[in-house]
Amino acid sequence: MDDSGNQRTRRRDYGGAGLHRADLAADPLMQFSAWLEAAIADRIADPTAMALATVGAGRTPSVRIVLLKHFDAQGLCWYTDYRSAKGAELAENPFASVLFHWREQDRQVRISGSVRRLSAAESDAYFKSRPPDSRYASAASVQSAPIADRQALERAVRALRKAHAPDAVPRPAEWGGYRLRPVEYEFWQGRPSRLHDRFRYRTSNAGGWDVVRLQP
Repeated sequence: MDDSGNQRTRRRDYGGAGLHRADLAADPLMQFSAWLEAAIADRIADPTAMALATVGAGRTPSVRIVLLKHFDAQGLCWYTDYRSAKGAELAENPFASVLFHWREQDRQVRISGSVRRLSAAESDAYFKSRPPDSRYASAASVQSAPIADRQALERAVRALRKAHAPDAVPRPAEWGGYRLRPVEYEFWQGRPSRLHDRFRYRTSNAGGWDVVRLQP
């Protein structure tokens, strides 16, 4: 604590290499892909973990960590229970922002845009690719809903195991994927003395991307 009694938090200086306009790909998806591949190559823990921020009808933002499962020119995809808190908020307000933080590289990427559900066929294909235990858990749980105790959840999983073989667990109709279609990207590279590098891509009226440097 300092002399006023306030709790002080620790900070560190950043030492990342510089990021210049000439370094950036014309397409932000290519730039994101390159940074994600670098995070994976550097064996950063959970490189596909992203903070997902949503806002529902009450206009109160909420955020949680989810895992990016795949992405392409159409957007970034993840899977969850549509009845979850984030599912309810996206039903009310189909826009979101995600943040990737690769601490070891002093890098962040923020991506914002509209969100839509994936097709049933896409959700079925991903659900079938999951480990059996994950399929049982997803089918047994109504995410975000109250439950009496852990034993009740474990009983629901045991009942599903008795009813369905591991390769025959049905995907719940209320479980599936979402795709965020980006309209804005921001790439942040930490630098010493708070003089960080930040570049923002936004969709342009011409159909491409406008890129500007932002002050740190």
